[in-house]
Amino acid sequence: MNDTSIIIRPLITEQSTHLAGTKSAYSFQVSKRANKIQIRSAVENLYSVKVRKVRTANRRGKTRRKGKNIGMTASWKKAVVYLKPDYHIDLF
Repeated sequence: MNDTSIIIRPLITEQSTHLAGTKSAYSFQVSKRANKIQIRSAVENLYSVKVRKVRTANRRGKTRRKGKNIGMTASWKKAVVYLKPDYHIDLF
C-alpha cells in the first residue's frame, strides 16, 4: 500500500475542527486494511509532520431502507492522529 491509498480523505466536522485547535488532533478516513504504523508513516510523509499517537475506530455500516428494499451503508475506518506540539496541518 502506498501513502495515498492508506489516507482516503480528511474528516472536516465541527468536532474534528475543535480537536485540531485544542489538542492538535486530526481525523482521517483510512483504508480498512491499514494498521496504526502504516497510518503514522503515511501522515508523516504526506503532510511533513511528526505524529505522537494514532487512535483508530472501525465504523460499522448502518441499515437503510428505501421502499421495500433494505440495504446497508458501507463500513469504514476512522483514524485520529495526534501530532507533536510544534506541528500542525493546514486542511482549510
